[in-house]
Amino acid sequence: MFADLALVALVIEAMVGYPDGLYRLVGHPVTWIGRLIAWCDRTWNSPGRSDEARRALGLLTLLLLLALSLAVGCAATLIVVRLFPHPIALLLTAMLGSSLLAQRSLDAHVRAVAAALEQHGLDAGRRAVAHIVGRDTTALDEAAVCRAAIESLAENFSDGVVAPALWMVVTGLPGALAYKAVNTADSMIGHKTARHRAFGWASARCDDLINLPASRLAALWLVLAAALLGCSSRTALAVLWRDARHHRSPNAGWPEAAMAGALGVRLSGPRVYDGEPVAEPWIGNGRCDLGPADIRAALRLYRAACAIQAAALLLLIFAGGAPLQWRVPI
Repeated sequence: MFADLALVALVIEAMVGYPDGLYRLVGHPVTWIGRLIAWCDRTWNSPGRSDEARRALGLLTLLLLLALSLAVGCAATLIVVRLFPHPIALLLTAMLGSSLLAQRSLDAHVRAVAAALEQHGLDAGRRAVAHIVGRDTTALDEAAVCRAAIESLAENFSDGVVAPALWMVVTGLPGALAYKAVNTADSMIGHKTARHRAFGWASARCDDLINLPASRLAALWLVLAAALLGCSSRTALAVLWRDARHHRSPNAGWPEAAMAGALGVRLSGPRVYDGEPVAEPWIGNGRCDLGPADIRAALRLYRAACAIQAAALLLLIFAGGAPLQWRVPI
């Protein structure tokens, strides 16, 4: 178990995020992974190939991503551990691991939607939320913009915070990097479009599988956060039990349902993707006419859930009887 590594990485990311200067200088692990996925997509996903061939090449893309990310993660860990004493090695590896987490950036992007609506109006809110959702935002009213921001916050809490931290706890830096590679592949090629239905099938199914435990854990952190903040944890549990499985995703419905129940609002519902209306069911049974204040309430819940996750990691470290000991995760 590498709870110490995950906790230090979470603290680093919460404090400083991923510095803009570093991004401009060398990019980001997700951009590096994305370039490889884009190359595989251009090179192997030819419309002239059969669906069977494209499915096989999509599986090869997934295996290549897993092999490279695990190899890079193991190599980086070994180099750091062999060159530096244990506390320094832990800190340096956690700094690398912090780049795979999104606590701070997710908070900033969602907070920007509330600020845009409050300070500059609906058009600015639409532009801000377009950075974090895949749906068409041009025709959204204020309530729909707010729902989209809160849904993205809930879903990305699972995908961008809980899941990479969980895989870091279980398998160290290599596992967290492999998770990020699969999650990035799903976001780029895991779509049910004519181009990617076959080629992205393996990445999409793998992403569903590896996010199963994290989505349930994210829902638990949100329910506990509701209790901590005096929201209705009972309603959160009731909505979670009733509505989580109604989402089109086997995972996103869990944190969204917990968030909706805790806030007493309705999320999901009909929306437009790529110009096509999608009749998604509602999650929750509260208000659907939301405003910027509801986004800020969701952010408070999210921050409390992040704190609960950090506290759980600290308990896990001390329950092991040897706080902040360092091992090589291979």
